[in-house]
Amino acid sequence: MIAPLLSLAVLAAFVSATPHNKPGHASPCQAIKPPHVPGAHIVSIKGTEKKNLTVPEAPTIPNLDICQVDVVLSHPHANDNVLVQVWLPLSQWNGRFLGTGGGAYAPGLFDLYLAPAVAQGYAAAATDGGVGVNPLTPDAWALKPNGKVNSELLENFIQRSIHDMAVVGKAVTESFYGKKPHHSYFSGCSTGGRQAMVEAQHYPRDFDGIVSGSPTLNRATFNVALLWPQVVMAEENTYPSLCEFNAFAEAGIAACDELDGLKDGIIMNIKDCNFDPYKLVGSKVTCDGKEITISRNVAKVVKRIYDGATTPSGLQLAPGMVVGTPFDSVANTTTTPDGHRVGNPLFYANEWAKYFLEKDAQFDTSRIPSSTFKKWYAQSEFEYTDIFADSVPNLTCFKDAGGKMIMWHGLADPLIYPKGSIGYRQAVEREMGGSRQVDKFYRYFLAPGAGHCGLPPFGVGAPLDPVASLVEWVERGKAPDTLPAGVVDADGVQSTHDICKYPMMSKFVGGDPKVAESFMCVRHF
Repeated sequence: MIAPLLSLAVLAAFVSATPHNKPGHASPCQAIKPPHVPGAHIVSIKGTEKKNLTVPEAPTIPNLDICQVDVVLSHPHANDNVLVQVWLPLSQWNGRFLGTGGGAYAPGLFDLYLAPAVAQGYAAAATDGGVGVNPLTPDAWALKPNGKVNSELLENFIQRSIHDMAVVGKAVTESFYGKKPHHSYFSGCSTGGRQAMVEAQHYPRDFDGIVSGSPTLNRATFNVALLWPQVVMAEENTYPSLCEFNAFAEAGIAACDELDGLKDGIIMNIKDCNFDPYKLVGSKVTCDGKEITISRNVAKVVKRIYDGATTPSGLQLAPGMVVGTPFDSVANTTTTPDGHRVGNPLFYANEWAKYFLEKDAQFDTSRIPSSTFKKWYAQSEFEYTDIFADSVPNLTCFKDAGGKMIMWHGLADPLIYPKGSIGYRQAVEREMGGSRQVDKFYRYFLAPGAGHCGLPPFGVGAPLDPVASLVEWVERGKAPDTLPAGVVDADGVQSTHDICKYPMMSKFVGGDPKVAESFMCVRHF
């Protein structure tokens, strides 16, 4: 669930804004004023100059000269200490502020995103939300000593801390440079994509422009829906090996690959893809040197995963996986010492069930019957929908504030299925006058064959620099119809592609398939 490092190249020339240190006075980095944060008080503020800085998370970006400002704040009655860290270029500030998001259970990824941001001239900020920076588990903060959910820290994680970061980051930037940033932006993927949507929906004036990548929408119920493949395997008492699952993923790609006019191992036309898993029943695959015949039970497991979460009566609860997507995250299994294969739930969903539903760190989620799934789904919806509030389709306040948003999602995302963000986009269109009206402030892009936040599978690649496209839109009025993407294959060959604005799709029109100009955006194939 951790978002990868994405380029943040800026199209505009840098604006030099180097602070001046007077002899005998404290440096501006050490003398930044404590910001005013409504609803919180400042515990401490510390500025430190760091020169020739290189961080392990971004080793290709060496020799940064920054002022690092650590602001610790607390909310009344919350018993929290929230760190907001702001990095400020000591020279060649480009006049902009960039807020950065987190991944999984970490509200911020700090060096991973801050280093490339300041390298391109941004003043940038990240926050730990008062819950720390461990993306894998909320074990350190989810429950109080009495076993109840720590609702204050959960509120920090879900939405309060990202707004506080915007307030602190912009104030610190103004104090350091002596003027406000002329534009402020936010960029995040996965958890960061959800944070982006919280900002657009609930704090519409925090940022002039927002990039939301692979957003986890309807998070309260989606946290449970991620367990659906495990439920299916338990119900069918069938736990396919990864090798068997791969056979279905590859067969799905083979069945739908050429619907876009090109055989390249990438499904671009998911609308017309009607792959039937049962067609593989009786076929043979070789796994670990052994020949295995695909059974009807295995095909049924795959079909139900594609169909998505349903009630026993068939009511659709959550969208399913897109054909051609790898199964190894949500349908993972493990082998016990006695040789039995059992479920191995995705860590994010597993932790949600243990800490926020069962309130028991030792709860075993390896076998999940449909009755438990149904109970958890209803419980999570009832207890947490209001606090997440991340799928409000009315973005009028954001639009009226002049905000612009780019959302993108990989079509082969194995963690956060793109059907969720497609559904959200469609809901916004219904609420706000159709696609043409919505396109005026919110554009949506689906990256064919791409995985989660630029992680494998790579497909056509993730957007190379959505922030640069956003800057062009906000500051120059150039709304993007495509987002440049690219990927380097195993042989080191670079391919380029233009990801089309929804609902357009990419169609091969001839030429070199590794060149963006060989494709065009079409509404129908």
